[in-house]
Amino acid sequence: MAKRKKNNQNILKDLWVFMKENKKWWLLPLIIMLVLTGLLIILGQSTPVSPFIYPLI
Repeated sequence: MAKRKKNNQNILKDLWVFMKENKKWWLLPLIIMLVLTGLLIILGQSTPVSPFIYPLI
């Protein structure tokens, strides 16, 4: 599990370095929206918050 977490951190670091070096800042809003959508899906599955999330989707 620790190796997997470190690998995820490397992916995020590599993505940040890529955007910084290649001036691809337009990717940042896309990544943020993908993360927020993923969080909504995870929270909407079986948490007490799900009745409040369904109107947002």
